[in-house]
Amino acid sequence: MTTPGAESRHVSIHIDRPVGEVYAYASDPSRLPEWAAGLSASIEETDGRWVADSPMGQVVVDFAPRNEFGVLDHHVTLPTGESVYNPVRVIADGDGCEVVFTLRRRPDMSADAFRRDAEAVSADLATLKRLTERV
Repeated sequence: MTTPGAESRHVSIHIDRPVGEVYAYASDPSRLPEWAAGLSASIEETDGRWVADSPMGQVVVDFAPRNEFGVLDHHVTLPTGESVYNPVRVIADGDGCEVVFTLRRRPDMSADAFRRDAEAVSADLATLKRLTERV
């Protein structure tokens, strides 16, 4: 359920690699710990679900099915049982692409915690850029 007037922040980065390559890398759940430290230190598939050890504790990550539109949306079920929806897109931009993560501020989240979340997402996207441009 969306809270009316909830705050969103779009965190994005340009990557100098083709959209298909970046999408293929980022949409592989087993690679998540390589670039998304803000979400996952390790991840494994258990009974058809991806379970990650995160800074918040053990979480379940449900990913959108692979698709041709660059949609990397996922739900993260926190240890409390709360599910957080994270819209993410990989968008073609000339010979490269842009990755856009829409961060939503949860009702109980302080402004400082929201800022720290945005910084963590930004750091994760910078790592994704570094890893995918290394080729």
